Amino acid sequence: MKRNDKCIHCGACTSKCSFLQKYGLDLSGLENRPELAYHCFLCGECYRVCPVKIDGRRICLTLRRQILHEGKNRMLLKDYWLIVLEKKNYLFRNYRHGRSASVFFPGCNFPSLFPKNTKNMIALLQKTAGIGTVFDCCGKPIAELGMEKEEKLIIDLMKKSFHRLGIKEIITACPNCYFYLKSRLSIHTVSIYEKLSQLSLGRPLKAEIIHLFVPCPDRDSQVLLDQLQPFLQGNIKKIEGVQCCGFGGCATRKEPELSMEVTKTIRQQALPRLYTYCASCTGKLLRDGCRNVFHLLPEIMNVEETIPLHGVQSLFNRVAFRFY
Repeated sequence: MKRNDKCIHCGACTSKCSFLQKYGLDLSGLENRPELAYHCFLCGECYRVCPVKIDGRRICLTLRRQILHEGKNRMLLKDYWLIVLEKKNYLFRNYRHGRSASVFFPGCNFPSLFPKNTKNMIALLQKTAGIGTVFDCCGKPIAELGMEKEEKLIIDLMKKSFHRLGIKEIITACPNCYFYLKSRLSIHTVSIYEKLSQLSLGRPLKAEIIHLFVPCPDRDSQVLLDQLQPFLQGNIKKIEGVQCCGFGGCATRKEPELSMEVTKTIRQQALPRLYTYCASCTGKLLRDGCRNVFHLLPEIMNVEETIPLHGVQSLFNRVAFRFY
């Protein structure tokens, strides 16, 4: 039975998804439109509102894998060559400081946008608890392109590297890394917020109202949001009615107008400060003109930093950590 056979055509998914609205679809029709597989942001809003729990993310990922399995991969070389080049076998992998039972895993985007904060966290964790650091890509960008074989190779290599170095715990700074690796690795995976609480590090963010943009990976369980509670002293007001940041699922290249609509919606709310805990969300919204967006980790650690708004500087930051 196809997933769309369960659809009751209530329209809930379409009402929450700008991508489905644009093409006049609900989830019953998505499975029959493989040409739109890479137009989906994989945010999961359709699944969250679907009364029979059809997951559009899974449908589009399956279609992407089928496209590549059939050898129709010219699109990847044309539209996503930079992602494939950098992350298929992560060019800036660095395990030289990973010989420790517990390691900090900053991921790709946090060091890219917050190099000063990354270095500060590395030094603090090492000094406080003897925690090492490894720089690697979790593999989710490759997985989201549908590159199933390459995804498995990335995880297998990571497992072998962790075993060789005696790593028993990884501490993630990125919500994507946290949820993606937690379900794929056999070692203990914790967020940086849980670890900071354990070590009694960081300061609380105090405000009468804390406007919060919850990143897509944490919207189902809100596990990370729960772990952030000790650091948020104020009335938390989650931003509602916004599908995602417009960066996920590698769909920005296919749907630039829809991606920008998210930013426009947030700008129109004219919030004095908007917080999130995803570097990808932070960078995307800032680059699109939302100048009032702040990542919670630098706020908690009280380390101010100017975020690069151009991809070249972000790339240079990742390169630098290859040799850190």
